[in-house]
Amino acid sequence: MRLFVAIELSDEMKKASVKILHDLKTAGVTGNYTPAQNLHLTMCFIGEVSDAGPVSEALSSVKITPFRLNFTGIGQFGDLLYVGTRGGQGINSLAADIRKALDGAGIDYDRKKFTPHITLIRKSSGKAGKIAIPEAGMMVKKISLMRSDRVNGKQVYKAIRTF
Repeated sequence: MRLFVAIELSDEMKKASVKILHDLKTAGVTGNYTPAQNLHLTMCFIGEVSDAGPVSEALSSVKITPFRLNFTGIGQFGDLLYVGTRGGQGINSLAADIRKALDGAGIDYDRKKFTPHITLIRKSSGKAGKIAIPEAGMMVKKISLMRSDRVNGKQVYKAIRTF
């Protein structure tokens, strides 16, 4: 099974993200849009594992100090378009603590530099222009161990456990 650790978005953040997606579509940006139900902030991508138990056990040791999460603006990694997020030292400490817990349990994960963002469009083309970023935010108090499955040709994300 394919796993990742995520912050699931509040209704306010999800609604604001959907507005950004709508504005991008109206601006003529094409690509593979993230479905509203799949919008999230990945804290750590783990990948394929045969058993989620050890990952879940490792994450149970992570202590979360609540912090505020807000949007920063539209950004791009190659042809991936995203909305950046800001969570101050809280989000960076949480990312480091997640990695430390996984390291301690000997669990492999994607070690790319952590850049907090919400993926909006993959394989994007076109100019985002001056898309207004809604004023939206949330308090982060928990993380989720997520499972990614392909169902009828579409990615479906499901929380296995919340911490």
